[in-house]
Amino acid sequence: MNTNQHIDLRRYSRQTMLAEIGEEGQRRLLASSVLIVGLGGLGAAVATYLTGAGVGRIGLCDPDRVSLSNLQRQVLYTEQQIGMPKVEEAARRLGSQSSSTRFDLHPDGLTEENGETLAAGYDLLVDCTDNFATRYLIDDICHRLGKPWVYGSIGEFRGQVAVMNHLNGRRYADLYPDREALCALPHKTAGVIGAVPGVIGAMEASEALKLLAGFGNPLDGKLFSIDLLTLSTLIIEF
Repeated sequence: MNTNQHIDLRRYSRQTMLAEIGEEGQRRLLASSVLIVGLGGLGAAVATYLTGAGVGRIGLCDPDRVSLSNLQRQVLYTEQQIGMPKVEEAARRLGSQSSSTRFDLHPDGLTEENGETLAAGYDLLVDCTDNFATRYLIDDICHRLGKPWVYGSIGEFRGQVAVMNHLNGRRYADLYPDREALCALPHKTAGVIGAVPGVIGAMEASEALKLLAGFGNPLDGKLFSIDLLTLSTLIIEF
């Protein structure tokens, strides 16, 4: 958050009127920081809702550029931005949404070399990636640093959300222990309806707000799954 700029809390009146948040919860959000890893369909939704909610500092981490096939679900971008770095275009769009939010751009993505240094500067990480290797990397980093993170994944008509490394200490490696086998799988492009990352990204943002402002019951060690084709849902503890 830009501390030199006055924040008018009337902007967040629809949140602060909620007893679970109030002005104290809103001030926590304004003072908080989140690293969003991945700015695709999930990241676009997460970044939009966290910015709107008043998270003070948001790290945008993604090495990719906007492509035509992104536009079906990655609602931060337009046709005019094709070929441009996602972190720059996302920051430009989000900055127009909230001039008081500070955006940190990380165009190299999250790697073994920079991951721990990047993550150390944020209160919370939100996984918006599409591969097992990066999720295990986030899991390892957050475990070493003692930081919680929000997991999300999508495919076809389905999606999942969970909170990792929070109070009960459950990790991604506990949910998916077959690390070597999963990371060895070839990466292939899967189909997905555009609304799925919108739904799951919004849920990830909601879980992040719970953790940052201290309200509600986060999915701590619980995996929520939804199938938008049938609207069936399931929550399992792991």
